[in-house]
Amino acid sequence: YRLLQGDVGSGKTIVAALAALQAIDAGVQVALMAPTEILAEQHFQKLKMWCEPLGIEVCWLTGSITPKARKIANAAISSGSARLVVGTQALIQETVEFFDLGLVIVDEQHRFGVAQRLSLSKKGEDLETDDWIPHQLTMSATPIPRTLAMTFYADLEVSSIDTLPPGRTPVVTKLISNARRDEVLGHVAQACATGQQVYWVCPLVQESESLDLQTAVDTHLALTEALPDYTVGLVHGQLPTAEKAAVMKAFREAQINVLVSTTVIEVGVDVPNASLMVIEHAERFGLAQLHQ
Repeated sequence: YRLLQGDVGSGKTIVAALAALQAIDAGVQVALMAPTEILAEQHFQKLKMWCEPLGIEVCWLTGSITPKARKIANAAISSGSARLVVGTQALIQETVEFFDLGLVIVDEQHRFGVAQRLSLSKKGEDLETDDWIPHQLTMSATPIPRTLAMTFYADLEVSSIDTLPPGRTPVVTKLISNARRDEVLGHVAQACATGQQVYWVCPLVQESESLDLQTAVDTHLALTEALPDYTVGLVHGQLPTAEKAAVMKAFREAQINVLVSTTVIEVGVDVPNASLMVIEHAERFGLAQLHQ
């Protein structure tokens, strides 16, 4: 059991991939579970790109795939032909049976309950002999007190990546009053003009009567009017999965300049060109969320 901590972009996925390759080389299956479909798909695309040239079959399993695709995936997992399986909580459903699971990797581990993490691990246990238990690598970009508790009370080793790859510029964080919104908009337009991309994060999707907050839908409309020369996208948890994926793909490919979003982008979405983030009502978010 090992916990790997490191900031977003410090290289945790590469460490996970190297661990997976070692396990596959030793003859066992590897499962990687992520908390959201956006993040799981990102891992899948990366790992597929790295592993398929090595002749390793990478399989994809989430709640939203078609019954036919699910059937094919389940067959590949249970027969053992899929050596690396990437997915969401769909991996812990009873219908999913692994052939010889030897390593479980859980990304953003604090987003899962203890029972969820264990139920994935149990899929690799040999119940008859009791001596075959998969190794577990959990990863997190948020150093949180619960992980300290786990270190004290469980057999959990902790590794930290405390340096970022070379060439990273330091992050500057500023708190700006709402009265200076026009200045912020000017700064966003300036960033877009130089080819950078921007996240604009809001706490709610639509107006709730009790909370008078700038919401993602309204902000999207306002920014579209305020920035007529640039493309403003919108992504939130209530969008259908395919639509969410399409928006994220467009943002990754720089077809969208400003992405208005709720916390659905909270976990590790990788868009290197997005260098500015505006967070509305920062006081509504927890410290761990802001860190993410």
